[in-house]
Amino acid sequence: MEKTSSLSVCSQLGKRVAYLRKERHMSQLSLSLESGISKSYLSDLERGQRNPTVGVLVRLVKALGVTLEELFRGVVGLEQLL
Repeated sequence: MEKTSSLSVCSQLGKRVAYLRKERHMSQLSLSLESGISKSYLSDLERGQRNPTVGVLVRLVKALGVTLEELFRGVVGLEQLL
């Protein structure tokens, strides 16, 4: 397993979205429907292959019932990766 600090911000964010989704007992399909984001986009995001816009992040936090701060909790900032 890679250390968190060695993962890209997108990968860390994707893992955080997946964690929050699973914590709420939601499938990718249910989060996709609740947020209005396609299931394939959500899957790519959770694997760190997408760099979501602020609009996508807002839809995710609403669907997950968290704040943006909670969504990014534990995600290392870019300045710490350099």
